[in-house]
Amino acid sequence: MSETKDYRSGTVALVGRPNSGKSTLLNRLVGVKVAITSNKPQTTRHRILGVLTRPGGQFVFVDTPGVHRPHYRMNRRMMHTTRSVLRDVDLIALLIDVTEKFGAGLQYAIDLVGKAEVPTFLLLNKIDCIAKPKLLPAIASFSEKGSWAEVIPISARKGDNCEPFLDAALNHLPKAGPLFPDDSLTDRSERFLASELVREQVLRRTRDELPYTTAVIVDEWQEPEKDEGTVRIFATIMVDGESQKPIVIGRGGKMLKAVGTVARAQIEEMLGRKVFLDLHVKARPGWREDPPMLDQLGIDD
Repeated sequence: MSETKDYRSGTVALVGRPNSGKSTLLNRLVGVKVAITSNKPQTTRHRILGVLTRPGGQFVFVDTPGVHRPHYRMNRRMMHTTRSVLRDVDLIALLIDVTEKFGAGLQYAIDLVGKAEVPTFLLLNKIDCIAKPKLLPAIASFSEKGSWAEVIPISARKGDNCEPFLDAALNHLPKAGPLFPDDSLTDRSERFLASELVREQVLRRTRDELPYTTAVIVDEWQEPEKDEGTVRIFATIMVDGESQKPIVIGRGGKMLKAVGTVARAQIEEMLGRKVFLDLHVKARPGWREDPPMLDQLGIDD
């Protein structure tokens, strides 16, 4: 355990609109993949912790569901999670896509973090996606939209200005010992991470409404009798209707096979062991409004 009288540690909420780059930044800061990413809004459905321990301090980053106006019970629970996180952290980092046009959605996110009683950093993300002549005016414009402890332009994808962000954030954390052991990276189980890696591949291969009506449940996890043996994972990809099943399965099972092949390789990399992954697709209409199913998926109320 790394403890000195000047040691700092605390929680930092990563908040923003869908697709602002929160999960990409979390993975960048922690140094490993603890949150899935895709170009689909609302990829993150849970509160996910990522732990970064360095000399002098420990950051516990909290990735949150994207700020949006909810229409389903599932989405209402997701927004409840985000609001709850804002009440319990030491620092907030609001990510804004610097290429996004300012509108009601961004104002809603700014108003949400503005109600918190802790310092808020404004992280203007995706600076690698905007022409340099437009960057400074964009920074000036967004900076005027709220009261910020710091305004830092970053690229979560490339890592630009992540170190200055960490240096500044550390100064806002309380003096305290580590909250997690030095070798911790996340509070999520391997079972949860495996289900998310499967869902990530479905998200990346589907479009329209399907990505938002899909969930993954690990039904069974069999550890091998020997250390060098194969982990056997049986999981169900759940969709909202029978008409969606053929899309996920694909012609001749090609889509499901592609999902399984990539997800299995990533799970093997995570576990450092061989994996057998068995996937099935099941229709459960209305699951996004079903409290017991949302409880089973760990989407908190």
